[in-house]
Amino acid sequence: MDNFLIQITGKKRVVLYNPRDAPYLYLAGTKSEVLNVDNPDLEKYPLFMKARRYECSLEAGDVLFIPALWFHNVISEEFGVGVNVFWKHLPSECYDKTDTYGNKDPTAASRAVQILDRALKTLEELPEEYRDFYARRMVLRIQEKAYSTNYE
Repeated sequence: MDNFLIQITGKKRVVLYNPRDAPYLYLAGTKSEVLNVDNPDLEKYPLFMKARRYECSLEAGDVLFIPALWFHNVISEEFGVGVNVFWKHLPSECYDKTDTYGNKDPTAASRAVQILDRALKTLEELPEEYRDFYARRMVLRIQEKAYSTNYE
């Protein structure tokens, strides 16, 4: 969900990453495996340096808009209080009704990932060369059918 991070007291540093940089963030579910964005283990996460970071500091009274799908890392630089205000901008049926904080993927995306996982499991029945060939065809089909040409 879209989110306003409102800093009431104290200071925070926020690092944001565009959703287009997801291939470089080493995602495990909805979170990155790279926990230290300031000093990442580049032997373990060599592509992380390709992700473009946007950084800002928040002080008391500041408000930061964090768009849906943007990955973010928040570091408290001193004790403080911050408030997040989330809102749903997609039709209500797109959201999991048990997801109070907006941390789950939209229901259609969750279903698509489950279907993809089943398809990948099915490909395991093939010899490696065939599995590789058909997996690459699936990737190309996803790119052709689902990637937007309007997205910079």
